[in-house]
Amino acid sequence: MLSRTLLLVAWFPTLVSAQLLTPVDRQLVAAGVWSEPRYNYAYWDAVRADWDSAFAAVVTETAGRGATTDVQFFRRLRRFVALLGDGQAEVLPPPAIAARLARPPLALRSVERRPFLIDYATNDEMRIARPERLAEILAVQGIPAEQWIRDSILPEIPGATDPSRWERAVARMLEGEKGTALHLLLRLPGGAQRGASVTRSVSLTARWPLEPAALEVDTLPGGGGAIWVRLTSLADADVVAAFDRALADAPRLTGIVLDLREAAGTGSGRENGYAILARLIERPALTSRWRTPQYRPAYRGADAPDSNGAWLDAPSDTIRPRQGGGGSRFAGPVAILTSPRTAGAAEDLLVAFRNGARGPVIGEMSAGSTGQTLLLPLRRGWQLRVTVTRDAFPDGTEFARSGIAPELPVAVRVEDVLAGRDAALERAREYLKSLPRR
Repeated sequence: MLSRTLLLVAWFPTLVSAQLLTPVDRQLVAAGVWSEPRYNYAYWDAVRADWDSAFAAVVTETAGRGATTDVQFFRRLRRFVALLGDGQAEVLPPPAIAARLARPPLALRSVERRPFLIDYATNDEMRIARPERLAEILAVQGIPAEQWIRDSILPEIPGATDPSRWERAVARMLEGEKGTALHLLLRLPGGAQRGASVTRSVSLTARWPLEPAALEVDTLPGGGGAIWVRLTSLADADVVAAFDRALADAPRLTGIVLDLREAAGTGSGRENGYAILARLIERPALTSRWRTPQYRPAYRGADAPDSNGAWLDAPSDTIRPRQGGGGSRFAGPVAILTSPRTAGAAEDLLVAFRNGARGPVIGEMSAGSTGQTLLLPLRRGWQLRVTVTRDAFPDGTEFARSGIAPELPVAVRVEDVLAGRDAALERAREYLKSLPRR
């Protein structure tokens, strides 16, 4: 016992230094967050916040008693980064700090800006709390849910469009210090209200127990031989091979609904999306075009105060139909489903899909958060991610920060969700059934 105690004492200074930042460390991390976007963020000219004043506020807070813990400092930086309006921007702390933030094992979804419990991972606490799927969260710690989200969560959420920001805020509305308890007021699907106590037990550095597979395939109910392909991660290394298997396993396939409503993430996975599209087209399709800032000190002069005065432009690429190799292809009808959670590489896939006139986009406006990202190192293991390209349709129309509108809009309503109806999926099935059989 004595030797174990001595070992812990010997390691204690190392553990403390790995987890605690000095005021100077915090100021240097904040300085990196302040300076890097000026030269790397592709939409710097669109930032409307007083960036210098926000930085001064962070520095003043770190010098006083405002940011008393590393976690509070992290959340203060989140608010700072959110002012960029970049849906892919994020500040990443070292694992020792990120591990101190956690959330209950509950999957939440915004429906008409109201938070609903979609699923939960079963553990001892959940067996006691007995949360019911499709229950609405009315209040957190006695505070009405909308006020809780607007005041405590939304200021830390960067995003290009209001629906996308709100969706992400709802998903993160129960985050906080690991091990702390929350009291929720729930309205059950039948209308009754009851309370539930949950603990923030799943660390942000841990594997999320409700993480779906990158690609899932089901027969489309009432689809007459069509399949429903749900894509949640284009960054997964095996997602293209999984899509090939889905095509090979359905030799009498009559149609495909490609569901991108949960395909969030950063810009990685773009080539996988293009590879999937190559299996669905019969003629070449153009991808999005992009440009990235070229820093030239001369543009910081009095006559051109913005450093983003020059750009490196890259034209649209061409996706060609898959040829040879014995791989599967599908030339029948296809529809894509989108939501405010559709972001990153999934939006690049949307652009190429529309350019190829392959079928309709059905559902809601996408997130408007795409483009190549860059992970920039800061001090003491901190990192900052920002978007470094401005993506556009081949004609030059930019879609990041605004989203891609569906050709067939379908709103998600509370009454449909509570009744178990998927209105967008039903609209896609109607579209496929309306087409003549080949």
